[in-house]
Amino acid sequence: MATLSRRERSRATHWKIVEAAHHLFTSQGYASTTMGQVAEAAGVAVQTVYFVFHTKATLLARTCEFALMGKETPLPPEEQPWYRAMHDAPGIDDALRHLVTGVGDIMPRVIPLKLAARASDDPELSRVMADSEAGRADGYRAILEILRGKAPLRKGLDPERATHLLLLYAGEDVYHVLVDTYRWPHEDWIDWTVGTLLHQVFGRASTARHD
Repeated sequence: MATLSRRERSRATHWKIVEAAHHLFTSQGYASTTMGQVAEAAGVAVQTVYFVFHTKATLLARTCEFALMGKETPLPPEEQPWYRAMHDAPGIDDALRHLVTGVGDIMPRVIPLKLAARASDDPELSRVMADSEAGRADGYRAILEILRGKAPLRKGLDPERATHLLLLYAGEDVYHVLVDTYRWPHEDWIDWTVGTLLHQVFGRASTARHD
């Protein structure tokens, strides 16, 4: 068996901590989870957890980032296959479907962490998650620029307002309500979101299955 390099060992330790934190944050809540519990679940010393992440708030934010990138082949969204497919799609309809399908795959990993964060009144966590949300908004602004290359925005809609609509309709809150609370099938959420974005952002006929 090949010996792991120092970098590979560090990465493996990072992953173990993140996976343990994800499980604990989503199963028992952010406030009820201690760094010691995360260390025990990950099989590392608590000093290692503090050395790598410094604070529990930073650990949760980092766990959200890893949930966004995925475990098997962790990549930032812009390097993931769905993003490239969206970029290369010839028309707005196909581009939106690639976008919504890719975002939909991420939702089940990210939403439980966001819910755990919202249940906490930790001021440091609020700041860290606000920074995370600002980064998400920047990401959607970049996505909108790609989409605008395929179709003009709805008449009277400016890019910033269009970004807000992307953040809402292709965001965690709407997904959580429709899929987790009202039990819409995942595929129905995809169809509805694609149709809604076509209509609300690009002024095109909606293909939504739920009006």
